[in-house]
Amino acid sequence: MLKGVAWGITLTIAIALISVYALLHSGMIPANADTKPGGLELWMAGTSLDATLDRYAPKERNPVALTDQNLLEGVRLFRENCAVCHGSAKGTNSPSPIAKGEYPRPPQLATDGVEDDPEGHSFWKIKHGIRLTGMPSFGYTLKDEQIWTLALFLKHMDKLPPVVQKTWLKVRNWPVTPPGQTGQK
Repeated sequence: MLKGVAWGITLTIAIALISVYALLHSGMIPANADTKPGGLELWMAGTSLDATLDRYAPKERNPVALTDQNLLEGVRLFRENCAVCHGSAKGTNSPSPIAKGEYPRPPQLATDGVEDDPEGHSFWKIKHGIRLTGMPSFGYTLKDEQIWTLALFLKHMDKLPPVVQKTWLKVRNWPVTPPGQTGQK
């Protein structure tokens, strides 16, 4: 009796694995970036990201102090590295041609908001990227201090001091502003 149950379980698992394999190789599950993923895919991706952030994102306080100068540096870093996908300040945050071609669409951070995210979560996402979303890892191009500066700006982008807000409102998301240029008219 126990032997029959074990064979039944083994056969069920084998059939399930073969079915999943056949489904994946049939091309029936879309891999293109211009269609909406299914509910299972969205759930798996969201659950995985949440668990990864809970496990690996830094828990310590942001080592970059909250100053106007650091927030201005955050605006500069955002303009040069993030605005092309994540938009710019309210009123001018329509997705760029690059962002329109990504799926899932990158959040337009001025309106979709990340101010309630822990800074450690923003740091981790910027440093390591998010697999299969188009969000690259900036850990190879930005120093940790720069990434923390971006995390600081993101945390406070909805309540910036006037001098920083004035600069933020001038940021454009398209065309891309080369590093070292202001991107302001």
